[in-house]
Amino acid sequence: MINQVTTARIEALWKHYRALAVRYPDALAQIALAELPESVHQSNAIENSTLTLEETERIVAGGLPSASHELREVYEASNLARVTADLLNSAEQLTVDLMLRWHRELLTGIRDDAAGRFRQGDEWVRVGPHLGANPQFVAELIDEALARYRSGSPESILERIAWFHCEFEVIHPFVDGNGRIGRVLISHQLLQADLPPVIVRARSRHAEYYPALEAYARTDRHDAMTRLLALLVLEALHRRIALLTSREVVPLAEWARAAGVRGNVAANRAKRQTLPAFRVRDRWMIAADHRE
Repeated sequence: MINQVTTARIEALWKHYRALAVRYPDALAQIALAELPESVHQSNAIENSTLTLEETERIVAGGLPSASHELREVYEASNLARVTADLLNSAEQLTVDLMLRWHRELLTGIRDDAAGRFRQGDEWVRVGPHLGANPQFVAELIDEALARYRSGSPESILERIAWFHCEFEVIHPFVDGNGRIGRVLISHQLLQADLPPVIVRARSRHAEYYPALEAYARTDRHDAMTRLLALLVLEALHRRIALLTSREVVPLAEWARAAGVRGNVAANRAKRQTLPAFRVRDRWMIAADHRE
């Protein structure tokens, strides 16, 4: 659950963002496209891809990485980029057909035998100590999760998206690609709610993302995932509002020096999103004209 202070901050920023979205729809589209390679890189890095952000950018642009990498990693980057570009332009509601289509695009050239379908037969999967749902019931469980999501329970859209992501990952409906598709669905659901897409960061996966999934698997509570999603949404809102309303964005460290704020204090506040900072290429940035 999100506390009232965070909820109020999100509501205020969301209102500002929606007003800007009416005025600058093309600019918002360009911001999303500009962060697409970073989104792809971070999602693949969570799954232990060895591609750098620069190499991912080259692949997304139609090139190849300079260093020697497995062909699978090249496909992972190019395929996920196509899926992400599709979700940014999609007005479709979340359905099983949409999940399967994006999964087919994601695994093309990687696991063609498993692309675009749920696990079946004897296709059991395990992630560490967690065993995915019985293949016999995967399709039924996904239908039930979708039905609950559409019913509006929980009432808060962020809680509902966080719950759905946790349930999706616990079910683990695919032979491969569950994490990447799950994170794609988060951004799709946010866009459907008139909120910006988010980037789940690989660097903090062991401290935040994985523990939130593990907590749900153990306790059936999605509080930790909701809190993480709230921080990511605040960051995405801060980024877009800053880029659309400020003359210049600067590194957080530079702003802190000018504002007389200790660097570690500014960094901690950025992580808690009590400062309107945001990450670009894993570097904290902020509007140069921000005043406390």
